[in-house]
Amino acid sequence: MLNDQAASLRAMQKQAGEKPPAGETSQKSAKPTSGKPIRVISVASGKGGVGKTNVSVNIGTALSKLGNRVMLMDADMGLANVDIMLGLQTQYNLSHVLDGQKTLKEVIVEGPAGLKIIPAASGVKRMAQLNAMENAGIINAFSELSNEIDVLMIDTAAGIADSVVSFCRASQEVIVVVTDEPASITDAYALIKVLSRDYGVSRFRLLANMVGSKKEGRMLYEKMASVTEKFLNVTLDYMGAVPYDRALKQAVQRQKPVVITSPNSEAAESFYAMAQEVNRWPIPQNMTGYIQFFVENLFQGQ
Repeated sequence: MLNDQAASLRAMQKQAGEKPPAGETSQKSAKPTSGKPIRVISVASGKGGVGKTNVSVNIGTALSKLGNRVMLMDADMGLANVDIMLGLQTQYNLSHVLDGQKTLKEVIVEGPAGLKIIPAASGVKRMAQLNAMENAGIINAFSELSNEIDVLMIDTAAGIADSVVSFCRASQEVIVVVTDEPASITDAYALIKVLSRDYGVSRFRLLANMVGSKKEGRMLYEKMASVTEKFLNVTLDYMGAVPYDRALKQAVQRQKPVVITSPNSEAAESFYAMAQEVNRWPIPQNMTGYIQFFVENLFQGQ
């Protein structure tokens, strides 16, 4: 059993290189399976240092506290930090799944409020250079968990690396975290441009982080929306804003989500409001086996 997922990955890589019979395509049509539809959400940012992982951790925890079965995958393969942010001791991670040493279930660790964490490796060069098929192989391992989770959140790496593109274009929703800084705004626009122009991603959710007020968050969104609507064929929805909050900084220092340490703080209330909004987002009614569709989508355009 330990090598099943690695063997599956190698088989997928081999099959990806084979030509399909005449009259057939290399893509299988996504077929619904039993179980509840799964929300697959990627959290991305144009540049690092904008609080993307903190956003992923807190929205994931808030969703869990609202009754969802949530799994957070650390997809920053070379510089993982979800486990560090939560103060978790992890012996195994996705590199051990890829090498066939462990199954996906064996690397899962329990986070706050029942949040399930899939840790990635930190400082492992090979993990930072996975191709799309290897990323798909990792995600394929999630099929064994498809009846055990309601929401799969993907905390991607910053920027527009191949892995970021693969995860974002295969997700139902893409949350783009941005701060009111020229570099953050410029890089966030570049990320949206690449995903929309080259990969057909047409809808994004903008989250304004570390703003002085709700008004500033809305103004930042309007600034981004005015540019994207003018030059790109995308829909940019406003997800909300997270204010500067001392409680959030203290939570980071304590290695805990602010929604746990200070649930009545401004930052926590913002995260809870966003989690409630996520619960209202539509999910595919004809796609109960969304994890499999997610895997198949990763191969498109390869």
